[in-house]
Amino acid sequence: MNTYIVMDSIILSFLLVKLFFPVFTYKTFEEAGYAGYLSLIPGYNYYLWLKIVKKPLWWLILIFLPFIAYFMIFLLEVETAKCYKKQDLGRQALAAIFGFVYLPYLGISSKEHYTHPDDLPPYKKSSAREWTDAIIFAVVAASIIRMFLFEAYTIPTSSMEKSLLVGDFLFVSKVAYGPRAPETPLAFPFVHHTMPLSKDRKSFLRWIKFPYYRYPGFGKVKNNDVVVFNYPEGDTVSTNFQSNASYYSLVRQYGRKRVNNDKRNFGNIIYRPVDKRENYIKRCIGIPGDEIEIRDAVVYVNGKENQDPGIKQLSYRVKTNGQSINHRILKELDITEKPSYNTLTNEYILTLTPESAKKIAALPNVMEVKKHTTPASDYFQSGAQQYLFPYDTNYQWTVDNYGPLTLPQAGVPIELNIKNLPLFQRMITVYEGNTLEVKGEKIFINGEETNTYTPKMGYYWMMGDNRHNSADSRFWGYVPEDHIVGKASFVWLSLDKNRSLFNGKIRWDKLLRNIQ
Repeated sequence: MNTYIVMDSIILSFLLVKLFFPVFTYKTFEEAGYAGYLSLIPGYNYYLWLKIVKKPLWWLILIFLPFIAYFMIFLLEVETAKCYKKQDLGRQALAAIFGFVYLPYLGISSKEHYTHPDDLPPYKKSSAREWTDAIIFAVVAASIIRMFLFEAYTIPTSSMEKSLLVGDFLFVSKVAYGPRAPETPLAFPFVHHTMPLSKDRKSFLRWIKFPYYRYPGFGKVKNNDVVVFNYPEGDTVSTNFQSNASYYSLVRQYGRKRVNNDKRNFGNIIYRPVDKRENYIKRCIGIPGDEIEIRDAVVYVNGKENQDPGIKQLSYRVKTNGQSINHRILKELDITEKPSYNTLTNEYILTLTPESAKKIAALPNVMEVKKHTTPASDYFQSGAQQYLFPYDTNYQWTVDNYGPLTLPQAGVPIELNIKNLPLFQRMITVYEGNTLEVKGEKIFINGEETNTYTPKMGYYWMMGDNRHNSADSRFWGYVPEDHIVGKASFVWLSLDKNRSLFNGKIRWDKLLRNIQ
């Protein structure tokens, strides 16, 4: 069945449950002086429920916000339990988790009686209870901030150098593009996908699974934004490799049977939902509908050279007269990637910005500096058919000469044929949940023959500024809109892992800067 049909059914089911949930307080309504049938009237039932537990009417706004509504219902369940003098943590938890059973019991039981909050006797909390409540509040508040406002992130690799450095600590704005409601809300707090001290113990439960929903934000993803997103190929993971090599790249290299069965070398094979896949950070080169092409390591968007604000790095061949380049000079030029040197040809391979390439070229012992790129003619020699999207010899592209291809756009039909199907196969099946079959020259989606497909989502093209040391869309293709986490907005701390605390570990000139 199509994923979007399933999602619509889930949304409808949750909507019905949410609108009519107060029916479980039918007897409480009567005890509070209201007709029980009023608990069945959508909207008005929540208005009366708030009056019964004496909570402000502005809670109604939160009650009808997607996802947040469920937190509000939990709070109302707890407040209702308090009206029955259930002040201990255990019975309040019972009301929150099993309210559909416990609340009717409170209303029906002859031993339980509703008391208006104004008439409840004072309840003195123990010191342990006060600490427990404070910790619960702090965890919930911090989780909501992390979920809906901003989240701290650390740059783990050099794929964005020199725009962002390894050891940069930054804030990711969730409100820039709109906060995304969690798909798996039952999770251990402040842990992404795996419990500490474990390779494969999940930090989340899939007992409750919400469909994709994004709240309104301040804007949309734009070309050249620095974006944090969930790794598109991170749905299936080898626990031995994690995100260092995707499951699909391992299958292309070693075969599915070996990867699935060889636990010694590959570990367990596990599945992760979208919101629990590894977080990546890259620059958004293309938005839905854009045409992307790379010619000799220069990126073109819709036929024009891309003018992004980042500091790009490329690999360069640096030929010397036989005299080596002093490492002190490399350090002064902030060349952090380890150089390689061929003693037979007196050539270095250095990762340089355009500015540092000019300075290297000016050294007296340097004879020539030129970009080290892979031409399209080296497609087979470079092995690109195995590691570059779409992994098909009809598209003989390399990391430096790639495309052109047009990014799928929501609602805009795509013409399909056997040749271009590899470009869209994963989008159709994995990201949008359809079945796909090819019989001879015919394409069947969800059992029906077709030569077109209309995407339900928009898709983005992400690349690292360190173009020759970045695992990005060239390797795994489009990034679906439901994988977008937020916009990288501000660096608040920058630490150099190779230096000591009193010898330049803190990069003072890199602190408190906006991300371009």
